[in-house]
Amino acid sequence: MEIIDNHPVGEGMGRGIVWRHFFGVGDDSEEDMSANEDDWLNDLQSIKDDDPDVTELAGNGYDNYIENMTDEGWEQLGRDISNNTHLTGLHLNEGALNDRKISFFFRGLTSSGTIKYMHLVENELSAAGVRSMVPFVQNVSNLTNLELDGNNIQSEGFNALMRALRDSPIETLSCDRCGIDSIEIDFVSSPKSLKSLHLGDNCINADGCRGLAKLLQGGDSTLKYLHLDDNKIDDEGVEILVDALKNNTSLETLNLRRNNDISRQRQIMLLKLCCDISSIKATLQSNHTLKNIRSISENSDGFIQTDDGVMKEIDMATLINISYKNNPEGASRKKVIRTQLQSGTRAALCHLQDVNHSVYSEIDPLHLPEVLSLIGQHHGHAELFVALSSSIMALFSTVNRKKCIQQQMEYHAAKVAEHRAQLEELGTELEAIEAAEGNAGNDEVEHRSNKRRRKWWWGLWGGV
Repeated sequence: MEIIDNHPVGEGMGRGIVWRHFFGVGDDSEEDMSANEDDWLNDLQSIKDDDPDVTELAGNGYDNYIENMTDEGWEQLGRDISNNTHLTGLHLNEGALNDRKISFFFRGLTSSGTIKYMHLVENELSAAGVRSMVPFVQNVSNLTNLELDGNNIQSEGFNALMRALRDSPIETLSCDRCGIDSIEIDFVSSPKSLKSLHLGDNCINADGCRGLAKLLQGGDSTLKYLHLDDNKIDDEGVEILVDALKNNTSLETLNLRRNNDISRQRQIMLLKLCCDISSIKATLQSNHTLKNIRSISENSDGFIQTDDGVMKEIDMATLINISYKNNPEGASRKKVIRTQLQSGTRAALCHLQDVNHSVYSEIDPLHLPEVLSLIGQHHGHAELFVALSSSIMALFSTVNRKKCIQQQMEYHAAKVAEHRAQLEELGTELEAIEAAEGNAGNDEVEHRSNKRRRKWWWGLWGGV
């Protein structure tokens, strides 16, 4: 590789030629180049040369040398990146691109086997700019992280992008501050690799939550982190998300901070999602995957307004989920022991969730010894005494004499049927034995009768 003025050039291309190729100006402009401009030009040449030491390309729009790139220069850069086999990160932010520039850029950049991270943040992109990206997104093989924060792509651009991600390897998509409100997703076109979705500071409301719910439903959901902070999600939106998460086993983080239209009752609904105190069965069937739920509102003065009791119990439930990662049965058992079998905790949760019946009314009296043993082991003698007092009353109140008699009659009737079957079996066996003995007796009688007839015959003939 030839070196000119301490700059590598390839294929006989001098630095001035590279400059004119990308920026459309003469060599005189190089006199005013800063060190950053020099580094940028050097990186462009290294990318064209497929230099293994250059794995990242970064540029910002507030730099004149980025702003002055020609449309042909962007297209050439796209082609060079497509042919490069070492570049893994591309960061073009803060006005480096707009809809026109990105159309030329992705006219050249149609695929890549090495780029893993692409950050196009705070540019002047709209839905048209996203459409220019779609062929690349559909053809890329290793891109796992795409950030488009601060672009006005709106719902049209976001929905087009989500459809393009169906078979993409992208795992993290960030579209904060993109003017998104409604979201259209169907099961057929849902991204198959998406794990983390950042949609903070948009205008997403209940309609948007309906679309997002489709990412959370079904056994094929891959989404683990959903950030919806600073949106317009209200009580209806929370209901939609909670309903979608009841049977979800993938999502671990749900961020709803600063959605100020979420009421205390819907915060309690989030608590009930991960720890439903209405019955032991409901507790066992709660969500045991969520590890982080954030739902904190701020008033007009910026002060946090939340119910500490609700958030404390949400945190406790999600902490259990963290402790029993990949073990939902262990998490469900721990929640029952902590909440249903501890009188103080259960009383607090019952107050929050408006539950007013005794837990012992739903426990089979035959299982009470095991339940009391668990209480003694995990909560101590004082709590065991409380449980004994409560369970004895519950035991007497749940005893149904008529039901007990019916159960005893059913038990003995079953025993009678069993004995009757055994009696019939023995009778059959006895009859078979007697029949066999009767046949043997008849043979003996016949033998003696024949012997007497022979003696008479011989006597008649005089013993001849």
